[in-house]
Amino acid sequence: MLNRRLHLMALAAATLAAGAAQAQSDTVKIGVILPMTGPSASTGKQIDAAIKLFMAQSGGKAGGKKVEVIVKDDNGTANLTARMAQELIVNDKVVAIAGFGLTPLALTAAPIATQGKTPMVVMAAATSAITEASPYIVRTSFTLPQAAVSIAEWAPKHGIKKVATLVADYGPGNDAEKFFVDRFLLNGGQVLEKLRTPLRGADFAPVLQKVRDAKPDALFVFLPSGQGAQFMKQFGERGLDKAGIKLIATGDVTDDDQLNDMGDVALGVVNSHHYSAAHPSAMNKKFVADFEAMNKFRPNFMAVGGYDGMRLIFKGLDATKGAGGDALLAAMKGQLFESPRGQILIDAQTRDIVQDIYIRKVEKKDGQLWNIEFDVQKAVKDPGKTK
Repeated sequence: MLNRRLHLMALAAATLAAGAAQAQSDTVKIGVILPMTGPSASTGKQIDAAIKLFMAQSGGKAGGKKVEVIVKDDNGTANLTARMAQELIVNDKVVAIAGFGLTPLALTAAPIATQGKTPMVVMAAATSAITEASPYIVRTSFTLPQAAVSIAEWAPKHGIKKVATLVADYGPGNDAEKFFVDRFLLNGGQVLEKLRTPLRGADFAPVLQKVRDAKPDALFVFLPSGQGAQFMKQFGERGLDKAGIKLIATGDVTDDDQLNDMGDVALGVVNSHHYSAAHPSAMNKKFVADFEAMNKFRPNFMAVGGYDGMRLIFKGLDATKGAGGDALLAAMKGQLFESPRGQILIDAQTRDIVQDIYIRKVEKKDGQLWNIEFDVQKAVKDPGKTK
């Protein structure tokens, strides 16, 4: 207990010193913690590329000060995330920390953001409860309940009465299963199987055989960004598509970053998500063109979470004239702006994102696979926070 009190006192003192240093400096720093290596490296790659694009477009200035972005690679390891968050706040004196590729990584940084009175922008992790872990957390990604409830509303209206569910066994997967199942049952559907796979090193063949044996109308799937291509390959190999079992999913499964590697087995998959690289707005067309001009790959939903996270911080810094802490947090709450995904709002009470959720179908256009939007649910709040 004594060591913990000493640690908190040291962090509090460092935070006060950081605030004084920020006020006097012509430069403000933003710390970004991402899985640039390891199983979730695609998440880090996408967000890092989007941050670089935003910095190039903005001129790297906010609140009358130059902005320096410090990117650290946590390899998807929570112990590293915690250490890096503390180093960024205490040693680098950042005005905000951002990134956080997976739920466990965001949760381990949350108490450090609270102790350091430092705004924490979650650009990727999607468990509903994350924003409740610290009053300093603001989210620009999405929540799994937003996506899961939307597809659970759509499916029963389009001939899907019996389903099996398959999710990765961690926070977002638990959210996806619970909120999909609850809404699907409420809408008169039947759930034949509820299956889970490990977050790392999943082999989908055994659970897909269970699905085939159960003979549902459709299989509902949530998997984290990066696992979709492997899953789609095994879905085809097990012949579920030939057996007449439809695939419905959250958009993580048909991730724009991997979609063209999945092949024709992905055609026709209906999924729900907040962003598609094929979103037809003028802003998104420019975003995709500029992103692809800087990179050799297509932006995905992780990229837009990072891009909008930077805009959120920059607009906040403009309002505070470069100050961090509680002033910056207050300036982030309630922000409303147009994003490449559509209009988004940061709910001032929950600090979570309110956004449109699109129903999309995988289609081939000009030789490439795309998530083509054909329906939308407007201004969706996190269903996990409306009860």
